[in-house]
Amino acid sequence: MKYKFLLFDLDHTLLDFDAAEDIALSQLLKEEGVVDIQAYKDYYVPMNKALWKDLEQKKITKAELINTRFAKLFAHFGIEKDGSYLAERYQFFLSKQGQIFPGVEDLLKKLISKGYELYAATNGITYIQTGRLEKSGIAPFFKEIFISEQLHTQKPDAEFYKKIGACIPNFDKNHALMIGDSLSADIQGGNNVDIDTIWYNPHHLENKTQAQPTYEVHSYKDLLNCLGEL
Repeated sequence: MKYKFLLFDLDHTLLDFDAAEDIALSQLLKEEGVVDIQAYKDYYVPMNKALWKDLEQKKITKAELINTRFAKLFAHFGIEKDGSYLAERYQFFLSKQGQIFPGVEDLLKKLISKGYELYAATNGITYIQTGRLEKSGIAPFFKEIFISEQLHTQKPDAEFYKKIGACIPNFDKNHALMIGDSLSADIQGGNNVDIDTIWYNPHHLENKTQAQPTYEVHSYKDLLNCLGEL
C-alpha cells in the first residue's frame, strides 16, 4: 500500500456545504425579516466565495471575513446591520447542518477496512465544523480532525500541513495524500509541502491554476479505484 495517511477536505468533498449554507442563510434571513430571500442569497454566495479566496491569498484576515460579510450583504440592499451579530447567528444555524453527499459513509468505511488512516483537514471555524461533523455522523471515521482555526494557519499554507504531520504518530509525507475539491487550497497546499494529492472533481472542471494534482477523480468510485491501483 503506497499511501497510509489520507487527509480529507470536508466541504464540497464529503460535506454538502451548498445545502448547509442554503438552509442556514434562509434561517438567518427569515429571522431578520427579509422578504426576498433569494435575491439576498444570489448576492451573498458569490461575494462569500470571493472573500474566502481573498483569505487564501492573505488579502484579508479571518476576522474581517467573518465580521463584515453580512454587513456588506445588507449594505448592498441599503440596510445597515451589525455584521458581528449576524455572523454569530449564521454560525449558529450553520453549525446545526450535517448534510453529506450520497456514498460518503460507504467510502469511508471501505477505506478504513483497507487499513488507511483517515484525517479531516479543513479550513473553517471550529465550533461550526465540529457541530456539522457531529450532525453528519461521519466524525467517528476520522482518527483526528484538524481545523484551521485551531491550528492558527490554513490551507494552502505549508505550516498547516506541517502542524498536522507533527500531530500524527509516525507520519511520513511520502505515504500521505491530500484529498479535496479545491485546487487553490487542497491541491496547492499539497504542492507546497510535496504531499501527493487527489483532486476530487465531480463536475469535471478545467484546471486553470498553477496547482498540479497527482491524481484526478470524478466520483467516490473513481477514488477507490485510484487508491486500489496504487
